[in-house]
Amino acid sequence: MANPLDTDAGSELFASYEAEFKLVQADLDQKLDQVPELTGEPRKAAISQAERALEEADELLAQMRLEKQNIPSSQRPKINSRLRTHESAVSAAKSKLASLASDRASLFGARYRDDPENPSSSANADIQLAQRQQLLSGTERLDRSTQRLKASQALANETEAIGAAALADLHQQRETILHTQGVLGQSEGYVDRSVKTLRGMARRMATNRVITIAIITVLVLLIMAVIFSKFR
Repeated sequence: MANPLDTDAGSELFASYEAEFKLVQADLDQKLDQVPELTGEPRKAAISQAERALEEADELLAQMRLEKQNIPSSQRPKINSRLRTHESAVSAAKSKLASLASDRASLFGARYRDDPENPSSSANADIQLAQRQQLLSGTERLDRSTQRLKASQALANETEAIGAAALADLHQQRETILHTQGVLGQSEGYVDRSVKTLRGMARRMATNRVITIAIITVLVLLIMAVIFSKFR
């Protein structure tokens, strides 16, 4: 696994949201393609599912816009281009869904009838359907948000654990460096003492050499004196 200290957290989260967005977009496109083939209750259910998928796609786009702020400026032009592509796809899906949802005859099938004498019945049915869809949509959005929060918390905990391990390694390396510095200090002391010892030995050797030369000189003089006394 890559070290979070070497990887931009914003880029990682953005890629995660983008991957989830592509899955939701594929599911949304599939539902929108199925709607024209359905009527009545199945069509209403498919439209409701498409609306929930569209809301989820909007939420993921909002998350990606937030995470874009954590991405280095050098990478943002490419990110902005990808975001515009995703936003265009969502806008097209909204237009298509609005067109499909406005086809009331296909939506309600044979059960739909305009009652000019009682227009409030149709309005009440629309309100109840909208309220039911909003309730279901709100519940599913809450569940999805909870799952994303759990995933983000898990990623944060993992990053924190890796960061703590990295700090522990750095602390251990610092202790090792300090110990090495201590050993080097002791070695320098040993070297200084060794240099002093060598200098002392050199001085003693020089002294011994002078003494030896003096003794040899005295001996030579004595020998010459003895020889001179014999021949005198």
